[in-house]
Amino acid sequence: MIKVLLVDDHPMVRLGVASFLNIQDDIEVIAEADNGLIGYQKALALKPDVILMDLVMEVMDGIEATQKILAEWAEAKILIVTSFIDDEKVVPAIKAGAAGYLLKSSSADEIAYAIRKVDAGERVVEQSVNDVMIKSIVKKQEHQLHEDLTARENEVLQLIAKGYSNQEIADELFISLKTVKTHVSNILSKLMVEDRTQVAIYAFKHGMVE
Repeated sequence: MIKVLLVDDHPMVRLGVASFLNIQDDIEVIAEADNGLIGYQKALALKPDVILMDLVMEVMDGIEATQKILAEWAEAKILIVTSFIDDEKVVPAIKAGAAGYLLKSSSADEIAYAIRKVDAGERVVEQSVNDVMIKSIVKKQEHQLHEDLTARENEVLQLIAKGYSNQEIADELFISLKTVKTHVSNILSKLMVEDRTQVAIYAFKHGMVE
């Protein structure tokens, strides 16, 4: 029997989820909590197999509760079930150590299925949530790429974006053609692009052209 702790601040949600789970042959809701603090306390006291955790709650939210539980009980298996799908909620929850992330729009059968998967040691992340995570990672990587450029490389990048040739860049910045070529090569490498056109596209996409 998979013992579940249900942490959610909406009584009707707890009632509905608990009622469905308790009619499953292999799942039992052994306790409920209406905020993260109580959830944290009950998790450590009862050591359930799986914890269903809402995110936005009074007293202590689900992310903090997840962090505190895992800090004291590393083997805890926490499945986030929430209405929120923005990256400000998804990424911190996954980083906190949650084993899964579902939306409350998921069907009861999907939640039960996820509980079984998490109990078995697998991760369960809804596809729409996974898409948010990927976009967040890509956004962060792209942001970091141009942060690695030196001040001079930024100047060269802006001139490339404006259509300047290597010789025109050399004349504009009063540096040698060889130095310009070195800067261009470094820019291509740091931005992970293949040619000057892609450099220009990157610069305009990120608002780097003055």
